[in-house]
Amino acid sequence: MRLLRALLPVLLLTLPSWLVAQPRTLTPNDLFDLETVAEPAISPDGTQIVYVRRWSDRMTDRRYANLWVVRSDGTGHRPLTSGRTVEGTPVWSPDGTRIAFTSSRGGATQLWVRWMDRGDELQVTHAPEAPSAPAWSPDGTRLAFLRLVAAPPLVIGTPLTPPAGATWSAPPKYTDRLVFRQDQIGELPSGFVHAFVVPADGGTPRQVTSGDYHHGGNVYGGGSVTWSADGTELVLPARRGENPEWNARETDLFAVEVASGRVRQLTDRFGPDQSPAVSPDGRFIAYTGYDDRKQGYQNTLLYLMTRDGSGVRVISEQLDRSVSNPVWSSDGRAIYAVVDDEGNTKVARFTLDGGVRYVARDLGSGSSAYSGGAFSLARDGRLVVTASTPAMPSELVLVTPPGSGRGAAAPTKTLTAINDDVLAGKTLGAVEELWYTSSKDGRRIHGWIITPPGFAPGRKYPLILEIHGGPFANYGDRFDDEKQLMAAAGYVVLYTNPRGSTSYGEEFGNLIHHAYPGDDFDDLNSGVDAVIAKGYVDEANLFVTGGSGGGVLTAWMIGRTDRFRAALAFYPVINWESFVLTADMAPSAVNNWFPGFPWDHPENYDRRSLLSVVERVRTPTLIMTGEEDFRTPMSESEQYYKALKMRGVESVLVRVPEEPHGIRRRPSHAAAKLTTLSGWFAKHRAPVP
Repeated sequence: MRLLRALLPVLLLTLPSWLVAQPRTLTPNDLFDLETVAEPAISPDGTQIVYVRRWSDRMTDRRYANLWVVRSDGTGHRPLTSGRTVEGTPVWSPDGTRIAFTSSRGGATQLWVRWMDRGDELQVTHAPEAPSAPAWSPDGTRLAFLRLVAAPPLVIGTPLTPPAGATWSAPPKYTDRLVFRQDQIGELPSGFVHAFVVPADGGTPRQVTSGDYHHGGNVYGGGSVTWSADGTELVLPARRGENPEWNARETDLFAVEVASGRVRQLTDRFGPDQSPAVSPDGRFIAYTGYDDRKQGYQNTLLYLMTRDGSGVRVISEQLDRSVSNPVWSSDGRAIYAVVDDEGNTKVARFTLDGGVRYVARDLGSGSSAYSGGAFSLARDGRLVVTASTPAMPSELVLVTPPGSGRGAAAPTKTLTAINDDVLAGKTLGAVEELWYTSSKDGRRIHGWIITPPGFAPGRKYPLILEIHGGPFANYGDRFDDEKQLMAAAGYVVLYTNPRGSTSYGEEFGNLIHHAYPGDDFDDLNSGVDAVIAKGYVDEANLFVTGGSGGGVLTAWMIGRTDRFRAALAFYPVINWESFVLTADMAPSAVNNWFPGFPWDHPENYDRRSLLSVVERVRTPTLIMTGEEDFRTPMSESEQYYKALKMRGVESVLVRVPEEPHGIRRRPSHAAAKLTTLSGWFAKHRAPVP
């Protein structure tokens, strides 16, 4: 019997595939059914969690988001809102009786308040411009928020007036701004983002900030605003410095008196100062930022200063990692913040003297291996996080401190199971961590391998090298629907964090400063060799793909080697000169990714251009980009496609309507990415011996 059990795997390998039961796997159609959790908000007493539940609708091909609530013991899980709307940013009132949130019900996003005991709701704002970043005053009587204050669009001259009843085309669009389109938004509206205050039980919002500046930290949408402990001031980042469009990363912190609008500048240095958090006693302000040295990557540090802006000091010096989203403990003795550490997103607890330990891990957004996730902190120290692991797409997890040691985790409880129905009876690809050595300089490179469902070590499988974008970003041990679907199609999938990736320290992240793409080729190529050495990859069936910066490196790889049978570059940058003159992030690219303007440094731009290696490309290549992508504009993909076609390389260009960067706005388009990839690689796949 023991001998039979030992021989069974070998016998199965010799059977025809139609005689062996095949596992049920994910399909592109499942992308409509997978849901994610986001923006958790735990009540002050730690008994309830409100969160955003994101879902997709087959009939409208759109994504929606509703509010749900669950008790901290996992019971009472139910929807607070429903329907084809987009709701978000739930925030509890200080006394835990109400939540404020944004909702698109009625067609325009507005700010709402809900009484949690009765379920009554009140629409607080009624302006055509959408509010964002709601924040309760300490006494719970007022709400602060950010909103665009529209201004008339620029017009040169006196336009003609159409006669009554005439139908004329839309008028010309004028701009005098450096950045006039932004990815995910489109044409930027005229005006500036300002802070407002409104009574929480209804009334007229009152504008608190003024001037031709953007407040909140971001240019449009999002950002942050918070209250002083005594409720007399708002504390927020703003772009009030010299030439804010050109100095795109530069923000400072300001305190604005609610009654008068009087402004106090709290920070004054060249660099981003963001995410202010006021201590419970009002004495200190924690925030994040760095002195901008115009490098490609710098760690974002956690700072502490007194309320008047003096006594600034760094309290995250023990970590060679970036810090974000600081939140004070209720006793004012610690600050909790998000930290990416070797491909895992964690919550760190910082004491005011600079001590640090991790108290939660595995934060994730639920749809990709990119870093992400969020947390919320109750007064008793309990945390709720949005968690993701390779086998768990997206759930709420309650963390009960204390944890001990920098690497130790506190007790956890998973509160939701929103994707159990989708995954029931289906086999995911197994994920294995991989560390290997780069042929360039012997550095250790971190990566992960997904093997196909039903994987049999004695067989040979085709391999997909999937490359992340950014380039200053990181992959990690998080669920990734796209990579799981690649594995379900029968491929071994390799994804890694080559030099330039974040979460491994500032020195590693900055290895590609003014040198991207470059030596990352060796890191990625060595990863392919490391997986081949495991013995289950068919060397005649290697494929490469990636999006954004991963699309850049896809083109870089096939310009340096012919080992891949086919390539698919999603929304790449090809010509750095045209990129820095057309993309929405042009100022940051020139200032931080290059030594200066292309006309002053043509050799640097040319050396890094993907057109510099296009003459070596022999690999059949498909390029796929959204037509509303303003981050890596369609013109980049068209240049590459036409260069390949004119050189006689087999190539296809795919343009996706209505899609910005990432091609995930419409669920059907997200699925089309995978069906296109599967079809393209299958077309060029050699028979497996």
